[in-house]
Amino acid sequence: MYKIQTNQTGSREMLITDAHLRTIENRALFKDLVDSTGIINEEVLEKLKMNVRALLEHEKDAHDLIVFSHEVLFHDNMKAFGLGQLIKLYTNWLNTKTEVEKAYFEDPSIL
Repeated sequence: MYKIQTNQTGSREMLITDAHLRTIENRALFKDLVDSTGIINEEVLEKLKMNVRALLEHEKDAHDLIVFSHEVLFHDNMKAFGLGQLIKLYTNWLNTKTEVEKAYFEDPSIL
């Protein structure tokens, strides 16, 4: 479980699980989300919400998306700053996961 700050003052936080991060990865939720400027604002957050709503309309029984939506995306504390922190966490999680998998592939006895 990870904790991210959802506002600049640090007075609001949100807990993120590995299941949330796997949902982002499996559904490619962050793919092409941020434009070339790299700015994450409320419009980017709304774009993500609309993308997830569209996925839920298509797959009404997508439990992973329902949980992600309820616990993260549509949480009262989620704002653009929090999305930026979530993207940073996801990127770090993905890089760490890749390094562990690579190390295990090279030497399975390390685990």
